[in-house]
Amino acid sequence: MAASVKNQLAQLAGLSHSGGSHKDVTDKYKAILDTILKGSKEELIPCLQVFVEALVNENVSLVISRQILSEFTTQLTKLPDNIAKQVSHYTLEKIHSRVISFEEQVAAIRQHLADIYEHEQSWKDAANVLVGIPLETGQKQYTTDYKLQTYLKIARLYLEDDDPVLAEAFINRASLLQADSQNEELQIHYKACYARVLDYRRKFIEAAQRYNELSYKAIVADEERMTALVNALMCTVLASAGQQRSRMLATLFKDERCQQLQAFNILEKMYLDRIIRGNDLKEFSALLQDHQKAVTADGSTILDRAVIEHNLLSASKLYINISFDELGSLLEIAPSKAEKIASQMITEGRMNGYIDQIDSVVHFESPETLPTWDKQIQSLCFQVNNIMEKISTTAPEWMSKAMENQLS
Repeated sequence: MAASVKNQLAQLAGLSHSGGSHKDVTDKYKAILDTILKGSKEELIPCLQVFVEALVNENVSLVISRQILSEFTTQLTKLPDNIAKQVSHYTLEKIHSRVISFEEQVAAIRQHLADIYEHEQSWKDAANVLVGIPLETGQKQYTTDYKLQTYLKIARLYLEDDDPVLAEAFINRASLLQADSQNEELQIHYKACYARVLDYRRKFIEAAQRYNELSYKAIVADEERMTALVNALMCTVLASAGQQRSRMLATLFKDERCQQLQAFNILEKMYLDRIIRGNDLKEFSALLQDHQKAVTADGSTILDRAVIEHNLLSASKLYINISFDELGSLLEIAPSKAEKIASQMITEGRMNGYIDQIDSVVHFESPETLPTWDKQIQSLCFQVNNIMEKISTTAPEWMSKAMENQLS
């Protein structure tokens, strides 16, 4: 059948050169394509390959070839995935030298091919196919929403392939476009994808803030909002100890929805500055995603490191000073490691104190809260006095009666 199709296409090319009308030639190309699609499955791939090869030949009018190729790409989406994938690759290969002439058709083919790879969970192949669309370098002017949607899809696929570096590169491209888009759904996709990139890149506190923001979006389904809230909690627990995490802990602890979550127990202990032991983490560890279970440079997991820093910060509020040995015992780690982590936290301004290496002691310095507390009480008293003065000025009779009743 492939030989017969080839002969028909050759005759059709001759008709086009001899001055046949575009409509007649176009209709005949469509008729040949319909015949191929209705033929046997065994002959489908070779016949479609012959059809593509003849169609993209430079002898065929560009007006005709573009129109028929658009019809062809529409029919590809209706074919079984295994056939569509093979024919798509062949088509892209044949069009490669003339890709500028068929940008719209190439983009449609690549989008469908990426969907096929995604169904097969071949995330990297799907992403690489989409990268081939010349969104910025081609002659065709794509809409902002189309480019934004494509960049977000590429970023998401690279995340599924555990490649946060490439995912971040494409989410950065999307960030240049998202401000110009009025599509609220795409804005949500951007925020969700950006939060995932931050999560994968271990920028946990930034990720938690964006996950928490998503959990309040009405446009997001209830189940997805709760998933975002869970992710916000997980990232907050994994974040480095410090003021930013303390604020995020307070935000989540005061959110009544968090009380329903499985990990609320850990959230509560962290918010209340309680020491967390290793046996408290078994249930929480099971909830972590694979990328959150990575081992850090010092041999501990991300969770272990976060809990050690939390316990150290909690200890700073319980002790004035503590020896390296006692601190190591409290944190359930070696004294040298406890000293190193304490030194790093003090240096980074995440904990107040200093280290005496001669006596092997960590000294903690708590910020002076009493002066601040006194000033707040003093300010409140002044405000109450001002209110009383205004009341006595505007309603002296009522004020005098109130004072009499109080004295009696």
